[in-house]
Amino acid sequence: MSGFLAGKKILVMGVANNRSIAWGCAQAMEKQGAKIIYTYQNERLKKFISKLVTDEDCLIECDVASDESIGQAFGLIQSRFGKIDGIVHAIAFAEKEELGGSILNSTRAGFSQPVDISAYSFLAAAKAGIKILNNPASLVTLTYMGSERALPNYNTMGIAKAALESEMRYLARDLGEKGVRVNAISAGAMRTLAVSGIQGHASLLKISKSKTVDGVNVTQEEVGNTCAFLMSDLASGITGDVIFVDKGVHLR
Repeated sequence: MSGFLAGKKILVMGVANNRSIAWGCAQAMEKQGAKIIYTYQNERLKKFISKLVTDEDCLIECDVASDESIGQAFGLIQSRFGKIDGIVHAIAFAEKEELGGSILNSTRAGFSQPVDISAYSFLAAAKAGIKILNNPASLVTLTYMGSERALPNYNTMGIAKAALESEMRYLARDLGEKGVRVNAISAGAMRTLAVSGIQGHASLLKISKSKTVDGVNVTQEEVGNTCAFLMSDLASGITGDVIFVDKGVHLR
């Protein structure tokens, strides 16, 4: 298959279903000729991704809360596919109790978990991935505007996303000498499993739509196309940046 990602092998971490932003990224990259490898957290979640991906060899179990599981996953990826050209990190989690009301209701455990799963997991994936990444290569993670604005109900996830963005910049600094670029996409709100966990998510989607420059919410495909670009050699001069793909919502 031809395309600006022809011949590249890219790992996508975080596909939950066909409405996931991660799935949109995978589809866009595949259209440009990339070979896509997927991770899933456990056997229960494998059932969902197996409905989308028929090649079992491309499905790798990886629980990002476990360094041992991450190490095993990247070892298996290397044995099956050799070196890879990029990683898309689209993993985030917080308990529902953390995504509503006042930030003062957050607990120590409830605060720590989203930082671990949503932010540290990107660093952990980069540490394991550097052993099997080509030069050049690209890392992309997904963030949201709640990292820099105190949006209703986003709470500890917003704090985790802020940590993720800062981490992205430090990774860009330290991986540059190895030919690895690191960026983040700040996607606009859309109907995903992750958004549905936020209290008042219907209102969030409505408000987001009203603030776009054209009155239309950004699509999964539009975010995916940006990810495909960042994974390609066309974006060789871009690293350490947060790229907004939200139809201008962040302008208001």
